[in-house]
Amino acid sequence: MLRFKILASVVPLLAAAVFARNEIGSVSHPCIAFGETSVELTSLFWTAGVHVAFTEDPERATVRVQITDDADAADFAVVDDGASDEPGACQGNPSTRLITIASQPVDGGPVIYLTTDGPADYRIYVRSKTFSQKEAAALIVGARGNRPLPLQAASL
Repeated sequence: MLRFKILASVVPLLAAAVFARNEIGSVSHPCIAFGETSVELTSLFWTAGVHVAFTEDPERATVRVQITDDADAADFAVVDDGASDEPGACQGNPSTRLITIASQPVDGGPVIYLTTDGPADYRIYVRSKTFSQKEAAALIVGARGNRPLPLQAASL
């Protein structure tokens, strides 16, 4: 009976560990790298250092991100139909900044308003099979940190 109790208590812990390992170690999350730092979206809310939220009300927004159809007019463009110039640029490292998209603003975190009209803090161009416009906006705002606008360079 004692063996059964031990087994019953260990199995859920092992399942949780396997799930967490697969979630954290997965490279399928949208990610960008700039300089020595990479910024990656995660679905594990408690591991994220930055929690961004989205709003439909421009008055509640702290950051405005314009979706543009012109890559030349964008501050940040995501086009991932071809091979990356920097393979492994977003592999996890100690300087990886984890970002999560929250349903509500968290602890004064950024609140993003997506728009197709200006003015905006950032203009992004997204043509991707793996990134949504929302994910690209979350990454660029999460990558901003305390850096001045705009970011100098980023890669997928």
